[in-house]
Amino acid sequence: MKYIYIIIGVAVLMAACGQKEGKEQTAAEQLAERLAKLQQRGYMMGHQDDPFYGVTWDGTYVGAAPSDSSDVLRTVGDYPAVMGFDLGGIEVGDAKNLDSVPFTRIHDELVAHHERGGIVTVSWHPRNPLTGGTAWDVSDSTVVASVLPGGSQFEKFQTWIERVGDFLLTLKTKAGRPVPVIFRPWHENNGSWFWWGQALCSDNEFHGLWDMLQDSLTIRGLNNLLWSYSPNLDGGWTEERFLARYPGNERVTLIGEDAYQWGTEDEFKTALKADLTFLSDFAKRNGKLLAMTECGLKNMTDTTWWTRVLKPVMDEHPISYFLLWRNYKKEYFGPAPELPCAADFKKLYEADNTLFLKEIKDEK
Repeated sequence: MKYIYIIIGVAVLMAACGQKEGKEQTAAEQLAERLAKLQQRGYMMGHQDDPFYGVTWDGTYVGAAPSDSSDVLRTVGDYPAVMGFDLGGIEVGDAKNLDSVPFTRIHDELVAHHERGGIVTVSWHPRNPLTGGTAWDVSDSTVVASVLPGGSQFEKFQTWIERVGDFLLTLKTKAGRPVPVIFRPWHENNGSWFWWGQALCSDNEFHGLWDMLQDSLTIRGLNNLLWSYSPNLDGGWTEERFLARYPGNERVTLIGEDAYQWGTEDEFKTALKADLTFLSDFAKRNGKLLAMTECGLKNMTDTTWWTRVLKPVMDEHPISYFLLWRNYKKEYFGPAPELPCAADFKKLYEADNTLFLKEIKDEK
């Protein structure tokens, strides 16, 4: 599989650098180049909300300074290479996100992980602007239409986008440089559990939503955002159906997929193999990076799931990284020293092609 890693890496490097030849690279282009290089060595391990929650602890209300709490660190003595954060709630002016994490903490932990050599990714689960419900409120199928130009919620949603941009503009290093961010809005849109999902808006409306957000943030000078298009595990992608909502090569650098095992092991592996085969080919032909932008098995009911189920499938495809969802007392997807799955995660850590922070921090 090394040949595939190199081919896709070169293609992404060309896409990231070629059109800017003779000009200084943006932070997003530098990140794309870094991801392509790292992908030739293997795939990075990521974890959502890593510094905020654990199976036995809650660091949400720690002071403003970044903490060293991390279930991954406690398990293997190393941080995840990638950390994920969410901005849900910032659009309405909340002080804390939808998971009760203060945005000041998100800011500080995000910058801290970049400063220590890691990579950061940001999602956004905005509330339903039409009903006032959560992102999961799918009671009305006109929400996307309502935030597009001419819609009843257009002006409100412009303010929401502005607030997202305001936060992203604050993400700077100690030297004052923008922190590069993998930004993946409107994820899992091929499902229908978010107000921007498949059954809740037309293809044209979804494109309008994507373009409006991306154009608004780009105009503000946010060239440190590496845009990721991240649908959900599908198990039956065709070129026509994938392209129906794909924002376009000029708008996407990384193609991701969120893939959880909710059913049987065989169902999960069959669907994931089918999807990654299609997405790997699409990424190769279009010069895009590929990642499992969310994944996991809830509460790790299979103590060997990482090395026996997930890793063999990932080994067959040129994945840039995989991101396990957050750990929490009642619901967890990652490791912890107290869990029976810790031994299997240590095997994952020791594999030659799995990359954690120590293995990537010097390649910036």
